[in-house]
Amino acid sequence: MASSDHQQSPETTNLRLLLIHRYPRFKTLYLSKLRTRYRILDPLDKSDPSFIPLSNSVRVMLCVGPTPVTLETLDKYPALECVVGTSAGFDHFNLNECRRRGICVTTAGDSFSDDVADFAVGLLIDVVRRVSVADRFVRGGCWPVKGELRPLGSKVGGKRVGIVGLGSIGSRVGKRLEAFGCNIAYTSKRMKPNVSFPFHSNIHDLAISSDVLILCCSLTKETHCIVDKNVLNALGKEGIVINVGRGALVDEKELVQCLKRGEIGGAGLDVYENEPHVPEVLFGLDNVVLSPHVAVLTPESFEALEELFTYNLEAFFSNKPLRAQIEYE
Repeated sequence: MASSDHQQSPETTNLRLLLIHRYPRFKTLYLSKLRTRYRILDPLDKSDPSFIPLSNSVRVMLCVGPTPVTLETLDKYPALECVVGTSAGFDHFNLNECRRRGICVTTAGDSFSDDVADFAVGLLIDVVRRVSVADRFVRGGCWPVKGELRPLGSKVGGKRVGIVGLGSIGSRVGKRLEAFGCNIAYTSKRMKPNVSFPFHSNIHDLAISSDVLILCCSLTKETHCIVDKNVLNALGKEGIVINVGRGALVDEKELVQCLKRGEIGGAGLDVYENEPHVPEVLFGLDNVVLSPHVAVLTPESFEALEELFTYNLEAFFSNKPLRAQIEYE
C-alpha cells in the first residue's frame, strides 16, 4: 500500500485513531469504509511509517474474529481503553487483564444468534434424519443397486433436547425445536427467570434426561471440556451431541472414541478443538455431520455485525453507552 493511502483529512484523523487487530489470514471487508471515518492503524501494514509512534496513543481496537487479545497484545498499546469485538465468543480475550486495566470489551452480541440457532437445528435434523448419509447414498450410485437398503433416520419431534447455555443462541434454539414438538430442558450458569423449560443445575443430570445435547455456551475455564466421558456415558448409546459453541467445550478424544465404539448415537459438529484440523477418523463415520465453523456465516449476520461495531466505535468516540458490552464479574 502506498504511503499516500494513509493521508486523510484532519477532521477524520484528529484523535480518531482505530487499531485493527486480526490474524493475517483474516481479510476485513469493512476496511475501506472505516478509512473514511478513522485513521486506521494496522500492524500488518508494514508500509505505514506512523504506526509505531501512533500506537502508543491509540485508544480503541477493532478485534476481527477470534484473534487473541493477550497480555502481550495489551502491553503494545498502553493507552487502550476499549476493545470492540466482532466474535460472539470472548474466550480469546484476556478479560482479567482488560478488567485490571479498565478496558471495556464488546462482542458481536446477537448479530449471529438467529443464524447459529438455525444451523444448530439444521445439524440436528441432518444427524437424526441422516440427510447427508442419504445424499451420499444417491451420489454414490447406491440407490439402483441397494434399493430399499437406503439409510433410515428417526423422528425429530418428541426428542428430549438438553441445551447447554440458554443465552441468546440457546434460547432461540429452544424456541425453534419446541415448534418441532421436542421436549426442551437446559443447564446454564444460573436459572433463567420467566423460562418454562426445566432447569438442571449441572450438565450430567441434563444428559441423563436427554436424547440430544446442544452446546451453545461460551468457552471459559469452567466450561472447558464440560462434555467429558461421564457426560457422554450419561447421554447413552442413542444420544447425540450438537456443538455450535467452541470445540474445546467437548473432550474431543473421548467423543471420537465413543463415536467409534458406538457408545453414543451421533454428532453434528461445526467447531473443533484444533481448527482447522479435524480428527480424520470422523470422516468415515456415517453418524457424524461435519461443517467448517460456518454457522455464523451469512450476509445477514455480517450486515448486523457491521451495524453493531460501527455503532460501538462511534459511541466510544462520542462517550455514549456501548452495546453488547461484557459485564465483568
